[in-house]
Amino acid sequence: MTLVRLALLLALTQPMARAMEALPKVVPVPADNPQTPAKIELGKTLYFDPRLSVDATVSCNSCHNVMAAGEDGRPVGVGVRGQRGGRGSPTVWNSAFHTVQFWDGRAASLEEQAKGPLTNPIEMGMPNHDAVMARVKTIPGYVAMFKAAFPKDADPVTIDNLAKAIASFERTLITPDSAFDLYKRGNKKAMSEAAVRGMKLVEEIGCTACHTGPNFAGEGLKMGEGNYQPFPQIPGSKYDKQYDLLSDKGRFEVTKDKEDMHKWRVPTWRNVAVTAPYFHNGKVRTLDEAVRVMAKTQLDQDLTEAQVGDIVAFLNALTGKFPKITAPQLPLLVNDTLTPEP
Repeated sequence: MTLVRLALLLALTQPMARAMEALPKVVPVPADNPQTPAKIELGKTLYFDPRLSVDATVSCNSCHNVMAAGEDGRPVGVGVRGQRGGRGSPTVWNSAFHTVQFWDGRAASLEEQAKGPLTNPIEMGMPNHDAVMARVKTIPGYVAMFKAAFPKDADPVTIDNLAKAIASFERTLITPDSAFDLYKRGNKKAMSEAAVRGMKLVEEIGCTACHTGPNFAGEGLKMGEGNYQPFPQIPGSKYDKQYDLLSDKGRFEVTKDKEDMHKWRVPTWRNVAVTAPYFHNGKVRTLDEAVRVMAKTQLDQDLTEAQVGDIVAFLNALTGKFPKITAPQLPLLVNDTLTPEP
């Protein structure tokens, strides 16, 4: 082991106060976008509506399916006209606890994130936000819903209010009461013996240098402040080529700062057992293999099968309870269509 790797391992495994916390009962809400029932219902309806995409085929829910684990189960997202993106669709569940959004952290809030896919040519494909709102305004039911959700606004049907509404709905997408949460709150029988061993092991080998806090994505960060780490931290293993870890430059594509080359927002461990495939490119199919890859590329650790099994057991204990979501009735457009000419 080189001196650089030894120093890294020593730094990551020092007994610092890196807490693994139960999921809070209350999500952080910005002062300029308080939660209201009308706003949440509008956001939910917009979230499920494929008419926000250029050919009326892709909704937010298409890639972030809240009827399941909040993503699409595919290696990379698929947008309008069957186009494939370059990165996987992160789960939307518990995204309210992320301090930045997207794999590369390019959005500082859920509100900012909600605007991005609408005009991304691969995702929803609308030419601009004005075109999005022009379409929304042609649907009378939406105009009424915007007025109810933003009663103080002279012109409530705006892109900013659309983003606020979708973000408000997303802040309701929380999965509480995982076995780990119950364990942390005093029920020491909530987790299996293997899961408890795995919990201790991720601390011992250094995983919790990055995966801490209630969302296991970093602690003590303000909204808009991201926890970014290189992946791979220690290049040169067989996994670099096997899983194509170096072709995507990560956050560098946003900042153009060489210090951000191959850096990524630390992803959540919550519900990780049900959100395969893994990593930004979806190249790894199974959780046990993802654990091996992370141990080697980030900590230069070759884990035994028993160790992998214990860590996987712990990660399974982070699967929370998914509240039932019912699809909304979309506002109807009468005597016309929004779909483009064939």
